[in-house]
Amino acid sequence: KKPATPGDVRLSLRNLQVRDDRNLPALRGVSLDVRAGEIVGIAGVEGNGQRELEEAIAGLRASEQGQITLCGHDLTNQTPGVMFAAGLGHVPSDRYKTALLRDFSIAENLVLAKIDQPPFTQHGLLDHKAIDANAEALVKQFDIRTRSITTEVGALSGGNAQKVVLARELAHQPQVLLVAQPTRGVDIGAIEYVHRELVRQRDQGMAILLISTELEEILNLSDRIIVLYEGQIMGECQASAADVEQLGLLMAGARQP
Repeated sequence: KKPATPGDVRLSLRNLQVRDDRNLPALRGVSLDVRAGEIVGIAGVEGNGQRELEEAIAGLRASEQGQITLCGHDLTNQTPGVMFAAGLGHVPSDRYKTALLRDFSIAENLVLAKIDQPPFTQHGLLDHKAIDANAEALVKQFDIRTRSITTEVGALSGGNAQKVVLARELAHQPQVLLVAQPTRGVDIGAIEYVHRELVRQRDQGMAILLISTELEEILNLSDRIIVLYEGQIMGECQASAADVEQLGLLMAGARQP
């Protein structure tokens, strides 16, 4: 990919403190910025606060202290709907738990976030022609391999299910894309597609926060890399100058000098 040309700050976290499901500290004062036109990668061994970071930004988990600012607006502890309306796209780490309804069709899943809005709902009734037209366009644009837009999402391969999530989130042209474990459980062809699409969106000015436990993925996609260990930022570097051995030490808890 070509070098990034970062613009204005789109996502800002300040002293974010979040607890996990056991009510233990999971994030301990995390502060970071993500700018337009860059991919910031969060590296770390799984279980070091990545899920709690993702859920706090997406509005799925409350933070007990700190601030989340999206496009200049303080949206700390807002709902997922408010975050979506403010310009956040979210590709979650568990697509079936958080993003997709297995028993619903591809067409229905592609409009979940906006199904109650025109053109998909008119006068309180679903407009199936609009829903189907939206699905046909997105299936073609994002190369979702399926026989029909009426196919249940649960019948798709992991890669094509992930494309459905990516297509839906990018269709509303978010200012910031939060993407977690984007290639977990998908085939190599879908991995390449997802990676190319993320870089293409970055080149068009989108701010992307990438959370992945795959170090190779972080190195390949990121412009800046931030290492998270036990809920704290251990260090930060430009991806072009990243030292794999040093990143490994940071991921093991050796703080950057």
